Amino acid sequence: MVFDIDMIKIVYTEYLQKVNYAREITKKPLTLTEKILYSHLDTPAKEAYKRGVDYVNFKPDRVAMQDATAQMALLQFMQGGKKRTAVPSTVHCDHLIQAKLGAKQDLSIAGNNNKEVYDFLSSVSNKYGIGFWKPGAGIIHQVVLENYAFPGGMMIGTDSHTVNAGGLGMVAIGVGGADAVDVMTGMPWELKFPKLIGVKLTGKLSGWTSAKDVILKVAGILTVKGGTGYIVEYFGNGAHSISATGKGTICNMGAEIGATTSLFGYDNKMEEYLRGTGRKEVADKANEIAEELTGDKEVYESPEKYFDQIIEINLSELEPHINGPFTPDRATPLSKFAGEVKKNGWPEKLEVGLIGSCTNSSYEDLTRAASIADQAISKKLKVVSEYTVTPGSEQVRFTAERDGLLEKFEKMGGVVLANACGPCIGQWARYGADKHEKNSIMTSFNRNFAKRNDGNPNTHAFVASPELTTAFAIAGDLTFNPVTDTLTNIDGKQVKLEEPKGMEMPVKGFSVGDAGFQEPASDGKKIEVVVNPNSERLQILTPFESWDGKDFNGLRLLIKAKGKCTTDHISMAGPWLRYRGHLDNISNNLLIGAVNFFNDKTNSVKDLTTGIYGEVPAAARNYKKQGIGTIVAGDENYGEGSSREHAAMEPRHLGVKAVIVKSFARIHETNLKKQGMLALTFADKEDYNKIREDDIIDIKGLKEFTAGKNLIVTLRHSDGSDDEIEVSHSYNENQIEWFKAGSALNLIRKQNDVL
Repeated sequence: MVFDIDMIKIVYTEYLQKVNYAREITKKPLTLTEKILYSHLDTPAKEAYKRGVDYVNFKPDRVAMQDATAQMALLQFMQGGKKRTAVPSTVHCDHLIQAKLGAKQDLSIAGNNNKEVYDFLSSVSNKYGIGFWKPGAGIIHQVVLENYAFPGGMMIGTDSHTVNAGGLGMVAIGVGGADAVDVMTGMPWELKFPKLIGVKLTGKLSGWTSAKDVILKVAGILTVKGGTGYIVEYFGNGAHSISATGKGTICNMGAEIGATTSLFGYDNKMEEYLRGTGRKEVADKANEIAEELTGDKEVYESPEKYFDQIIEINLSELEPHINGPFTPDRATPLSKFAGEVKKNGWPEKLEVGLIGSCTNSSYEDLTRAASIADQAISKKLKVVSEYTVTPGSEQVRFTAERDGLLEKFEKMGGVVLANACGPCIGQWARYGADKHEKNSIMTSFNRNFAKRNDGNPNTHAFVASPELTTAFAIAGDLTFNPVTDTLTNIDGKQVKLEEPKGMEMPVKGFSVGDAGFQEPASDGKKIEVVVNPNSERLQILTPFESWDGKDFNGLRLLIKAKGKCTTDHISMAGPWLRYRGHLDNISNNLLIGAVNFFNDKTNSVKDLTTGIYGEVPAAARNYKKQGIGTIVAGDENYGEGSSREHAAMEPRHLGVKAVIVKSFARIHETNLKKQGMLALTFADKEDYNKIREDDIIDIKGLKEFTAGKNLIVTLRHSDGSDDEIEVSHSYNENQIEWFKAGSALNLIRKQNDVL
């Protein structure tokens, strides 16, 4: 079954004309990124857009949502007054399955525990024409790559790793649920026209080095904020040698550098993957315009003229990397890793190795890791660490089982988990994690923030390729180097692991019994979506109040967050995923992971009405009850990480009026704007230091709130002194209307005559 083939044919039919028009107005050769962006404009451009300056309205081809974020997105969509989604859309049940016992048992438990949510998502999908992928069908991004991604297309998804689809030449962007609602209701989707980073790949991967090491290297170069406001386009002869799923891995972790998205140009590897996953029609259509599904020749010959920044990596010289702990951009070459472990006092014993996740769970990934697991068996090595495997989709799992890969992992002592996110997002019932003991784990996942995998702030999580993770799990020692070192087997002999070997595509082709897809009803009028008013999991939304036309006066500081404050710190996942469809209940995790600048503690802030330190949500609720608005202050790259809009909806729900920081991560800033919040940045970053714990705060200039004009914040200190500081913003006139209306959704409701 080829999904959305009629839509894809329309995109390709119009593509050439639109690309040629873009060349006319820009008067230059085009990158692939520009071709796709200009061919997906809501209305034709009259002149070239300024990168990093102009806000532009786009018309994406499709929307994808994972179950945790889909709940809030669809609760908002239900308020929009539409009978059916305007573009092809899908829901994927992958986040709510906890890893504990193994695939079969965990899936059964999840089905029982989450029945109310799954039934809700299924019925909403059925009613509004949305494709529904059942629990166990697979991780959203792998399923999208296998079924929906197509070269030259544009999609948005309610997960930051939507960018994975760039592996098939697609501009795929992670967004909050409110953005998804815009597109699903037929509204244009707005984005500041991104700047461009070009990554030229030469040479060819070999030995222990894999596609994963490309992005680990890039993350080390650009850091977690170096890609903010940019799309990363990979090109060069080296790019053509990397498999489509390898390309997906590289694009997937582009989220970790803050990039809007990443992508590769169409090539033979993509064609092979399309045909191998049953999409011959898509490959045939892509081949007809193949020349335009990559950047123009002149661009790649003189990239410095067409990109804002250039990075060059020789794949033949690239060494395997291990990134971490606690941040995905701390990149260390394998040859130097043991030294770093000893120098920094990281726990040398590796407790657990985990492979899979949306980043590295393809058939190729499993074959390369299985080739190492097989050696553990044949060379009589005793595996020291615990080991888990997460297949990316039921198609991958079914095929891998048929081909004997899963058996090798199990013989090695590994546990095969459900086709779901699991430990990658904190859905891991790890025994003993509550003791908060210092320990090390290694994963082939994408993120490794403190507490993310198991809730333990002392778990040192390192990120590497699946094959490297497997080798380290066998050794159980972070000072081990599989390229140079030997291991002692059960017979007392020294043996050495050989280089991993993998297969991009299964020789017998992919196969699957039940892929887990539910096609929506052709007419959903008679389908009723019921939400129990007493449910603790789901809650019908009440629209946020519109702005009252006045400046904000007499605000209090809820928290001044110190250092890294990701969306995991603002709205934790793990056990809190249970409440993703209930705004009031999940708001009880608001900023509980953020470090308070004034006492270096988490979830401990001073409530100025009582003078007592307590939990952040409790203080926020007390201020709200008394009619007192609050602000949140933050550091650099505030809100990095996941796309979860709960991190914006929760403060809005609990009375926060503004978030003022040194700098924002892109998705979180947009999410705040969408919910009618003030997302502000210090005009002078040093002014962050002027905010005191007991300040009374006024925000002035809202009556004249316009694009490009700073606002004034007055800090009234308890000693009688004042500080007046300027704060900047990136709102355009349309976004200011979101603020005035109380949220972007309120505007949609008004336009669709929904009271």
